[in-house]
Amino acid sequence: MKFKQPQTLEQIATLLNVDFVGAKDFVITGINEIHVVEKGDIVFVDHPKYYDKALNSAATTILINKKVACPEGKSLLISDDPFRDFNKITKHFNPFIASKKTIADTAIIGEGTIVQPNVFIGENVTVGKNCVIHPNVTIYNNTVIGNNVTIHANTVLGADAFYYKNRPEGFDKLISGGKVVLEDNVDLGASCTIDRGVTGDTTIGNGTKIDNQVHVGHDTVIGKKCLIASQTGIAGCVVIEDEVTIWGQVGTNSGITIGKGAVILGQTGVTKSVPGGKSYFGTPISESREKLKELAEIKQFLKEQKKK
Repeated sequence: MKFKQPQTLEQIATLLNVDFVGAKDFVITGINEIHVVEKGDIVFVDHPKYYDKALNSAATTILINKKVACPEGKSLLISDDPFRDFNKITKHFNPFIASKKTIADTAIIGEGTIVQPNVFIGENVTVGKNCVIHPNVTIYNNTVIGNNVTIHANTVLGADAFYYKNRPEGFDKLISGGKVVLEDNVDLGASCTIDRGVTGDTTIGNGTKIDNQVHVGHDTVIGKKCLIASQTGIAGCVVIEDEVTIWGQVGTNSGITIGKGAVILGQTGVTKSVPGGKSYFGTPISESREKLKELAEIKQFLKEQKKK
């Protein structure tokens, strides 16, 4: 999430009421999660296990719960609760805006786009030309939709990320400040749910087609010309490269990559990253030929055991 205007280290420290390490005029341009940070971003870390990863990331300001040696060219914000203060930054720079109309005045809808009854379109949404949005679709604030997109009934774009910190008093939610981006020529089936990014964009690439009842988690990036069948569940922070085919009832772990042109057969559990250009099946996932051979060998073994 980028700030509308650059901030200084001192300004952010004042907002959070925390100490800092670095020049007070050190420039900060946004906040991001560790997997998508860029120069100028703040990243937060609250466990020693991940200190080195955060300090050596592309982020130039680290919101951290312990004073440590500051790498050259970077700055620190010292907080007793980085998770809480990361949420404070999100709420300050990207506050929730309640819509007073079914289609917000700030929404932009392109020429030739058809919006069916009972559709909700939130604040600062952009919809391109020649789209069809069917009844009861909900489009949360800041969503970006390209041209020639079809969205079927009851689909929800932009719900919050499923991201919580377990505290003694209960689960504390990480506030979502990102958005959903649908590129041109995307089709979404009925009753799909596409969560917005925590700080970045959940993106579905040009020409991708998604069946009914598919879930896409926060900050996931789906490439161009992918086919995803019904009842698939894609976790957060997944990268699905171009021209991937995913058949029904597939589930994925978070943070994995599915390579270009891969085919994931139905009911597979994608437990790890897999290269493109191959077919996969089973849980844990493996190449489909290998998995089917294993199943055949097990079946043969059991037959032989019965004869004994």
